[in-house]
Order: sequence, then C-alpha cells, then structure tokens
Amino acid sequence: MKESKSNSELEAGKNTASTEKQTEGKPIRADLAEVIERHARGLDENRPEAVASRQKKNQRMVRVNINDLCDGDFTEYGALAVAAQRQRRTMDDLTRRTPADGVVAGIGSVNASLFNEDKARCMVIAYDYTVLAGTQGYYGHKKKDRMIKIAHEQRLPVFLFAEGGGGRPADVDAEPVWPAGLDVSTFAQFAKLNGKVPIVGIVSGRCFAGNAVLLGCCDVIIAAQNTNIGTGGPVMVEGGGLGTFKPEDIGPMEVQTKNGVVDIAVADDVEAVAVAKKYISYFQGPVDKWEAADQRILRDIVPEQRRRVYDIRTVIKTIADKDTFLELKADFGLGMITGFIRIGGNPFGIIANNCKYMAGAIEAEGADKAARLIQICNSYGLPVISLGDTPGFMVGPEIEKRAQIRHVCRMFMAASHFNPPFFTVFLRRGYGLGSQAMAKGGFHEPFFTIAWPTGEFGGMGLEGYVKKGFKKELDAVADPQEREALYQKLVSGLYDRGKAINIGSHLEVDAVIDPADTRKWILQGLKSASKQTGERLGHDFIDTW
Repeated sequence: MKESKSNSELEAGKNTASTEKQTEGKPIRADLAEVIERHARGLDENRPEAVASRQKKNQRMVRVNINDLCDGDFTEYGALAVAAQRQRRTMDDLTRRTPADGVVAGIGSVNASLFNEDKARCMVIAYDYTVLAGTQGYYGHKKKDRMIKIAHEQRLPVFLFAEGGGGRPADVDAEPVWPAGLDVSTFAQFAKLNGKVPIVGIVSGRCFAGNAVLLGCCDVIIAAQNTNIGTGGPVMVEGGGLGTFKPEDIGPMEVQTKNGVVDIAVADDVEAVAVAKKYISYFQGPVDKWEAADQRILRDIVPEQRRRVYDIRTVIKTIADKDTFLELKADFGLGMITGFIRIGGNPFGIIANNCKYMAGAIEAEGADKAARLIQICNSYGLPVISLGDTPGFMVGPEIEKRAQIRHVCRMFMAASHFNPPFFTVFLRRGYGLGSQAMAKGGFHEPFFTIAWPTGEFGGMGLEGYVKKGFKKELDAVADPQEREALYQKLVSGLYDRGKAINIGSHLEVDAVIDPADTRKWILQGLKSASKQTGERLGHDFIDTW
C-alpha cells in the first residue's frame, strides 16, 4: 500500500495551494504560457481527428492506455519532441501533427494500490500510431535510448506499447548525422534489459519492422485480436520482390497465436492493459487478500480409470487462489500448460502436462514453452510448480523431423540452471525421461517430488514395456485370448509395482499425499526453502523462443 503523506509533504501542498491562490487573476508569464500551449497541442482533446480515427478502429489513444496502466500516476519525458522534418514542414505543423515524435515515454506506477512505491514503479515506452503511423524517427530513437538507459540504471520494469512501423525515411533533418540509422543503440540496449527487469510487450493494430523487433525482445507479448505482427510490413515485402500484400495479410493473430509468437491473446486495448497489470503483479510480490476453493475437490478430479482424461486447467485453478491463473501461449504446444498462479497470495510459475492432447506426451513446442517459463521465473526469482502426468517424450520418425531432441533437452538445460524453489507434484503418470524433465531433471532434484495416490511410474510406458520386454513369452501363447490375458496380467503386475504408494516406499518420491493437501505442501515448501538456492550458473537471459 502507498505510505501516507508526511507532515512536510502536507505542508508543501498547503504552500503550493497558497501560492496558486495568491496568483489567481494574474496573467501567466509569456514564457510559461508558451510552454503550456506547446504541451497542450499534443493532448488528445486538441487532436479530435486522431481520436476519431482511433475510435473507428475500436482502439484507444496511447495516453489513455498509459493513464489506465498507471492509474493516472505517470510523468512524461521528452513531450516537446517533434519529427526531424523542420526542413520540409513548418514548426506549427510539426507540433500539431507529430507530438512527442510519435513516442510517449516516461515513468509511472503500476498496481500502486497493491504494492509499495518501490515495487510499483515502472518505465513506459509507447508508440503513437496516430503520429506518422508509429514509425521510428530520429528523436524518437534518441528519447528511447534515454529511457532505456534510465531503466538499466534504476532497474525499472518496462512496458512497451509497440503498435507502429519501422524506420522513418522522411526525417530529412537527421540525414547529415544519421544517413542510414544503423548505428543506433536502441535495439542492443533494449535487448540487454532481458533477464534484468521484466519487459512487457503490448500491441493492438499493426506492428512491423523495428517496432516488431522491440516487441519480440519482450518477455511476454500481449496482443489484441486486431493485431498484425511482421518482421517487415507490406512496403518492405514488396520492396524485396516478394509480392504485394495488405497489412492484414501479414502475421495475423490466427497465425501468431498458434505459432507461439503471441503469449496472451486479448479482445482489445482495455483487456490488454488489464492483463498487463495482472502479469507484472506476479513479479511485484505477494498480496494480502486471496480466496481459495475447497481443496477436497482435488480428490475426485483424476479419474479412477487410469486411461480416462481430465481437465488439467481445472486442477490448476482449484490449487490456485481464485482468479489468479494467467496462462501463456494457450494455442501453442497444446500438450503443455504454462503460466502463473498465486497460492496463499504468493506468486508462482507453473508448468503442467495436458493429458487431453497426445496423452500428455512432451513434444518440441511444449518443451519450448516449459523451458522458457522456467527461464523467466529464474531471472526474476519466482518459484515453479510442476504438475506431472506424462507418458514421456513423444517419439517416432515424424517427431524427430521437428528437431525433437534439441527442443525437449531445453527443459533439462533450463531446469539445471534454475535457482528458486522448484516443486513437482505427479498427479498420475510419470514415465521415462519426460517425467524426469518435469522434475527438474530427476526426481530428487526439486525441493520436493510428491505424488497423488493416482500416481504411476516406470522407466517407460507399461504397455510398451510388456510388449517388447515379454515378447518371447507372449509369442509362445498361441491362443489370442490367452495371450491377451497374459498381457493384461503382466501389465497389471507392473502397474502394481509402479503405483505411487509402492514408489513412495522405495523413496523415489518424497511422499504420497492426499490431493487436498497439495496447497499445504507447496506453502510449507515455500516457507522452508531458500528463496535462492545455489550459485547462478551463467544463463542470465531469457531466450526469445
């Protein structure tokens, strides 16, 4: 919560009010009036055409988005900038049509009602599409470089509103010092923020070239349904001799959600800002108020029939505090669920196998999701909960065409460099190397590895193990019914040997628990485990993929 004002601050407020009262009725000095008037030109109320254009597209003005994000607590830097086009346009035209050179930037507070000022402070860099289509101009780059430098020095989380195009060729004033513009430090310095502070990318509308590159450097991309994201826009595509396309043809949402570029799809600007505030809250710390479901529900979610499916998202939402599950990349890597939750007000990252897709087998895309979530949590000190139910890594000739072995091994690499507490809970199946990947590389690597009574374990899937391991015995039985009976008997025997209660007696898992006690175990683990365990092992950035 924000601290109450001190006596000195209250006194300062009285003095300010008193001064304002004393100056009532007096004319404003000419120099101050000029500054006030110049600033006013860029305000939304003095740009009715721009506002109308945004309203037609069901989009908000950039300062409305910032005000919503920061709850009105925002201090703008560089508002007096205009496009570097004084040689071809009048100053009056530039100040009215290119305010802030199309980039609104400054420092504000996000979620200040929930967290103290130190946790709430942030940096905002927002492209304004109503100014020259959000292209990147000379002074805009200069402003961004200044803001990025402050973000580095002050370790400020960064929110990037990325709507717009790439470089702006019409900035003729800059040509003597910036003929190609390839020596700007913006992209390198922005990328260096990765792993140092959370970077949240927000986009609504068209986002191409330089703007898209900055967006792609963000930890998370939150995008509205009207979004198009492309390494190059229509002009660049056509210029490269690759054909003529409309902006809507390049990187639409139905492409960018399924391929994993977009982390969170939202309806519009309003939802984008709300989700951005929710996302950053996990990195701002615990909250005091929370609600939880009756945990006894967990006892019946996993079916007694071991081959039946269930909804893993229901499990996650039941374990988590009410309305705190935020999923990433929901339409990509469908066999793996990743995101963030709170338990008892405490933030966690979460990875979970989805038995509704390929029985929860881990494929390349799902492994990428899990590995990147682990990297994000490692960089910013969030503990991770892993909910396991997998027959292992997907195998076969087709999956290997997708570089399966390199992708799935990212889980081992990311987890081996992970320092915060890691908790693994097996809900049902834990077979082969895939189950070890869900447990930080091995069952004794997490702070704890526990199982529900429905847990079952083995070096590989039981059915495949019997078919290959007992092939000779099965082939020796001529009668098909007798052979099937022997097969089922062998599978049943292996299942009994691999049941959670038996595995627990051999100490391969630390405990077999009542599912209703899952939250208790996690919270006790959080209290008991060191927030940082071991030395940093060198991987101090988050992969873009």
